[in-house]
Amino acid sequence: MEPMRLDLTGLKCPLPVLRTRKALRGLVSGGVLEVACTDPMSAIDIPNMVRENGDSLLDQRREPDALVFRIQKA
Repeated sequence: MEPMRLDLTGLKCPLPVLRTRKALRGLVSGGVLEVACTDPMSAIDIPNMVRENGDSLLDQRREPDALVFRIQKA
């Protein structure tokens, strides 16, 4: 199954976390969400939100133009 993709580049805190949380609510259990952000605070905020929600951070990487997170819904 292809991951759902969410492009949040250009958005500032707290919008990336809020929109990621909303997108995760719409996923079925086991679904994967791939999020691209440019806000440096996302590197801290998104992993914290994922842990608080009980979901899994599958991957976090820095690409030339964005931070990319792969999250699996619990």
